[in-house]
Amino acid sequence: MDGQRVILSVEPLTAREFAPYGEVIEAREDTPFHAINRGFARRSDSLAAIDTAAAGGTTAVAIVQAVPRALPFNVVMLERHLLGSQAWVPLSARPWLVVVAPAGSVPEVSALRCFLCSGGQGVNYARGTWHHPLLALGAESDFLVIDRAGPSGEVDCEEHAWHGTTVWIPAISAA
Repeated sequence: MDGQRVILSVEPLTAREFAPYGEVIEAREDTPFHAINRGFARRSDSLAAIDTAAAGGTTAVAIVQAVPRALPFNVVMLERHLLGSQAWVPLSARPWLVVVAPAGSVPEVSALRCFLCSGGQGVNYARGTWHHPLLALGAESDFLVIDRAGPSGEVDCEEHAWHGTTVWIPAISAA
């Protein structure tokens, strides 16, 4: 595909379509739950498999404040984390985008998928899944991030950039 321009289709995020890349984190009406706090709250467990223990890692919880991206957007790279999963849960109730490719040595442009997430949907990228860094839309947005913290100085982030092919996310009405 060298020298070509690829325009990604933007698909609604569903658990079924996202399954090869990880889990969708959301509490829908049909999500199993149990009552807590004397019946004043519903708790839905096991929404994602947080995977952080490899090579002495621990689980880190953070809040990221994201600046929105303008569409159309040129996707020039993806990243992956080989030692742990990475969960992103929106706190600002705004739509956002996820671009992914299957785990493997190098992400193939032909395998890229772009999902539109509602403000009530998070994702947990499985270990090794190629993904674009956070793509907030519309306004500054806060996200809860749950991922792996390794020993001091360790960096578990591999990047891959394309050369000769341009990949674009088109303008969409949800942005």
